Amino acid sequence: MARQSITFTAPNDHWLNSLVESEEYSSKSEIVNELIRRARAQQNELELIRARLIKAEDSKFNTHSAEELRSEFKEDLRRDGKI
Repeated sequence: MARQSITFTAPNDHWLNSLVESEEYSSKSEIVNELIRRARAQQNELELIRARLIKAEDSKFNTHSAEELRSEFKEDLRRDGKI
């Protein structure tokens, strides 16, 4: 694993320390890695939604607005447990 040195604001440091002290996580590194994994998953989901919207808009067979499609795709992802 790559080793990094980062600085936290006082409120963020306090929050991270409280999670470690509560034994929810074993270290600040574990928390930061979990947050990064979640952010990456969210980014992947957004890219999937964008790709599906572009495909639907390009198909010319679409009668739904972009907002209706976005809502439908998000619901599909929620139902599939992906968000």
